[in-house]
Amino acid sequence: MTENREPHGEVAGLLLAAGGGRRLGGRPKALLTHRGRPLVEHAVGVLRAAGCGRIHVVLGAAADEVRARAELDGCVLVDNPEWAEGMGSSLRAGLASLAGTGACAALAALVDQPGIGPAAAARVLDAYRDERSLVSAAYDGVRGHPVLFGAAHWAGIAEAATGDRGARTYLQAHRARLRLVECGDVAEPYDIDTEADLSHLE
Repeated sequence: MTENREPHGEVAGLLLAAGGGRRLGGRPKALLTHRGRPLVEHAVGVLRAAGCGRIHVVLGAAADEVRARAELDGCVLVDNPEWAEGMGSSLRAGLASLAGTGACAALAALVDQPGIGPAAAARVLDAYRDERSLVSAAYDGVRGHPVLFGAAHWAGIAEAATGDRGARTYLQAHRARLRLVECGDVAEPYDIDTEADLSHLE
């Protein structure tokens, strides 16, 4: 078991959980069952155990059902009515929701990566220095999730986040400033995208 860490007041957790599961027959990913509970609950627990005090969860597909079925006490739930446009719209909505909260950075995670647990998230969080920080988990040297965005980068990321690219364009343009934190020894970065991927759920 990973020890519960003291909440990190300056870095907010940002969970992108709006996807509709198009390749899963339209089953929203947030509501897939993992270890007896909705996957969104598991993902929130990872961010909390890693040390995030404030957690914002971006909802889209079946948002009302997620609210009804998932226990997300203590989280700020952010509706993204444009979720069908792709991950970029959810990232924009999530970052906008953090404005004025006092958060100096956001640790962004995806709801459909249950193989990435608190150990990997904590490593990325520990690399935070200030609002200019730009940090990403890496797996065998390849950039993955979660990703920490210092607040100084939020406006640029939101401007570049379109379609399903999320922060990819911004990170590529600023790769000289991006710090990679190797997490391949403590996590597996698979996605739950297709019917075959459901075998990863427990």
